[in-house]
Amino acid sequence: MKVAGIGFRESATAADLQAALALTGLQVDALASVAAKAKTPAMQEFAQATGLPVIALQEQDIAGEQTLTCSPRIKARFGTGSLAEAAALAGARHGETGAKSRLLAPRVVTADGLATAAIAERLEP
Repeated sequence: MKVAGIGFRESATAADLQAALALTGLQVDALASVAAKAKTPAMQEFAQATGLPVIALQEQDIAGEQTLTCSPRIKARFGTGSLAEAAALAGARHGETGAKSRLLAPRVVTADGLATAAIAERLEP
């Protein structure tokens, strides 16, 4: 299962989220972000447009997640270096006790900096 972790600023639109996912160049089975972002109109519109389910994670689900990139602002706010990467990793493991996941590449950022995306996959045991 491949999951796109999505991070974005409050002013981002569904089109910004779509642009971030498009930059990855990969197909995914689900979207993931922290619950507060998963409930926003931009994320809901994006999910509806893509037909992908949204995995709403709790902040403690991503805290401490080892990421390939590190934003000091995100580290201070969420306890992990990249919201998109951490959400992708946690989302790929979601619902599978003891499951492991791996990032397929570092996060990508839209040119305007409004949205980020990273893709992770669940590893088979």
